[in-house]
Amino acid sequence: MYKISEILSYITDIAPLYWQEAYDNCGLVIGDANAMIDRVLIAVDITEEVIDEAIENSYHLIISHHPLIFKGIKNILSDNTLGRIIVKAVKNDIAIAAMHTNLDNSFFGVNRILAEKLGLKQLRILHSNNDFISTGININSEILQVGSGMIGVFEEAMYETDFLCHLKKTLNIDVLRHSKLLNKSIKTVALCGGAGSFLINDAKHCKADVYITADMKYHDFFDADNEILLVDAGHFETEQFTKELIADIISKKNPKFAVKISSVKTNSVHYFV
Repeated sequence: MYKISEILSYITDIAPLYWQEAYDNCGLVIGDANAMIDRVLIAVDITEEVIDEAIENSYHLIISHHPLIFKGIKNILSDNTLGRIIVKAVKNDIAIAAMHTNLDNSFFGVNRILAEKLGLKQLRILHSNNDFISTGININSEILQVGSGMIGVFEEAMYETDFLCHLKKTLNIDVLRHSKLLNKSIKTVALCGGAGSFLINDAKHCKADVYITADMKYHDFFDADNEILLVDAGHFETEQFTKELIADIISKKNPKFAVKISSVKTNSVHYFV
């Protein structure tokens, strides 16, 4: 048995909570940090189905990527989804924690695993966060890079449509939104899992051939300006590997501790193709 605080520290060692964005709500959201547990369930989002999965399998800690509670709430009632989830979690002694933008901003976080899944090399942070640089963590005598997005290169360039096929296959999706094809090869790739339109100019400045992110609006695609291929691959889709990332971090720190990736697909967006 291990304290919840100890399990969470495995992640915050490489993604401290003070690296989260001001609007965020990372860390332990519900529960007792000193409670003893023997297993953890990992999810991208907290839904009632995820809570039910935890109850059925006697998991008393769930770590999600997206926080269950983003904003202040004035009441907790069972006639709405958030209220039902909170009540059900508390009644069943289930603690809930989130590792969101603190993990987004870590070099060993969300964007790194997405880049590695795509096969990119020579990885570096796309946009360094100057507010966090002075508080970088020393790992293996190197200062951990802090900031938004990631950029890397393929060992061999590929044609645009081949790249888009590769991206679809890697993310296991049927559809991509993208700007006008430029009829050029793809070698340097910038990316940001989740909502990342704020990094389009950074990707262009770094001479990336393509920028992959999610939640881009209609007018964002005009910013491609015939300089770069912009691809919206979906919010859940670009962050789906975060479950694997969190599970791997915990398992490497403590191979004896039981870690399970939730079988619930929490993507709230569906497509008619």
